[in-house]
Amino acid sequence: MTVFDEIPIRIRYGETDQMGVVHHGNYALYLEIGRTEWLRKKGISYKSMEDNGVMLPVISMNINFKKSILYDDVITVRTQLKRAPSVKIEFNYEIRSETGIVLATANTVLAFVDMKTKRPIKCPEYILEKL
Repeated sequence: MTVFDEIPIRIRYGETDQMGVVHHGNYALYLEIGRTEWLRKKGISYKSMEDNGVMLPVISMNINFKKSILYDDVITVRTQLKRAPSVKIEFNYEIRSETGIVLATANTVLAFVDMKTKRPIKCPEYILEKL
């Protein structure tokens, strides 16, 4: 496993309900931000993968909510590659408050898919080299 990579996010008003609490549906977006920035720091972008005919759809997502996230909070999404990818790539996440309190933990599994055939493929070698 690699170490966690961190990205801060300030919670916007539109991400919350009338009580000022982040709606659970927004957590998937926070995980996507963490994952795409983790990949970008390794020199891999979704755009470059798609330009090379590879899609990376989410096939599994699990989120454990620990504490509420509120409007205007600054959270840190910590993203970690769980293991070397094959046909699938798996990430673990922690969402933390500014003071380091764990607000949520999560896991996603994505599959490498050929855009033309819509069939699973092994992780492309150029991606493995960067990881």
